[in-house]
Amino acid sequence: MFKNDPLGIDLGTANILVYTKGKGIVLNEPSVVAFETETNKILAVGNEAKNMVGKTPANIIALRPLKDGVIADYQMTIEMLKHIMKKIVKKMGLTFRKPNVVVCIPSGSTSVERRAIHDAVKELGAKNVELIEETIAAAIGADLPVEDPVANVVVDIGGGTTEVAIISFGGVVTSHSIRVGGDHLDENIIQYVRKKYNLMIGSRTAEQLKFDIGYALIEHEKLDMDIRGRDLVTGLPKTIVINSYEIQDAIREPLTDILEAVRATLEDCPPELSGDIVDRGVTLTGGGALLNGLQEWLSNEIFVPVNLAPNPLEAVAVGTGRSLSTIQKLNKNFS
Repeated sequence: MFKNDPLGIDLGTANILVYTKGKGIVLNEPSVVAFETETNKILAVGNEAKNMVGKTPANIIALRPLKDGVIADYQMTIEMLKHIMKKIVKKMGLTFRKPNVVVCIPSGSTSVERRAIHDAVKELGAKNVELIEETIAAAIGADLPVEDPVANVVVDIGGGTTEVAIISFGGVVTSHSIRVGGDHLDENIIQYVRKKYNLMIGSRTAEQLKFDIGYALIEHEKLDMDIRGRDLVTGLPKTIVINSYEIQDAIREPLTDILEAVRATLEDCPPELSGDIVDRGVTLTGGGALLNGLQEWLSNEIFVPVNLAPNPLEAVAVGTGRSLSTIQKLNKNFS
């Protein structure tokens, strides 16, 4: 029954995913809320709210209440979660009664940020709330043997953060967390187009550029794409053609930051586990892992195999949901 199935929530900067053991991923929507400024009335959540970004009148704001993987606007996060839970109940056609909930958190989050997440979910009526580190959830969701005494290296590239960790015996041996993710790639693309072409584009256009013609720092066949925006000189709409090597140049800095975090984590690895990493390699999860050429580039830079998780976008949510049944095995309290 739904009321007895634990819920796993991946409370991401870009997307919220909800997983139940019986049904799998039951919800995957953008972490966006649209509200009316004078009354604070929520007008839309998720996909509907994302479609409103950049298109609303002055009295309506569409925003992300989560920033860098943690709560930036507590009240809006509560309202967003309420709407998310209603959508789950409506979608599954079942009664929602005080479930056990596991929520993933960035490993670099502070105790205050962790408490805010715990309290936000508890306020919705959850019976018990457990917190699990994002990298452990990602490793469980990627079907890695986290309970075994072998090195499992996970690089989780989310919207607001990148988490790198070496996991063995169900715990994090060493890790690095940086507040650089997919959103920062988008922002760099926006700034690049603005400086080079005097053209203002929106975040959705930048995201489309990243997915369609964005490449990690490798050689590739040049791709072109038409984009539309507002000319900063004339103030009029304008269309330009941009190519994949320009996008590659735009995202070079945040990609280098991610590489440095991976290197720093591997450098901190105990010698006994280093052999496992050479054999087993590194596993990529998160939406940022889908960037064209990322596996090849990282593998060339760190000289070990780099693998993509079976479902990189869903790995954290799946691992979060599965973790309740493995917490006792791991002998670790994540709250």
